[in-house]
Amino acid sequence: MENITASELAGFGVGTLLLCATIAAPKVDAFISASQRSSLGMCKKCGNLRMIACTKCKGAGLIKEGLLFGITLGDESEVRSTKCVNCLGKGQFSCPECSKSSA
Repeated sequence: MENITASELAGFGVGTLLLCATIAAPKVDAFISASQRSSLGMCKKCGNLRMIACTKCKGAGLIKEGLLFGITLGDESEVRSTKCVNCLGKGQFSCPECSKSSA
């Protein structure tokens, strides 16, 4: 391997930092929103909506099969939508925190 210049090394560092920030962003956002909800006296998970979106289908109720990372590689007719087995096609669940307190 040839010698790596300082600018190439800096580029690798910046790329690594951006990748880590992209991976951590949803967790940081969830932490901040949960703390804001609790300071307002709301449910930490749902914000008093009493429903939470399914994590598998992201609230759509359908899962598209035949996609690679959400991108269609070939013919769109090969993509099939099936009912989500996690939420049974509803796309959402009752909030476990709210159902505990109301029961």
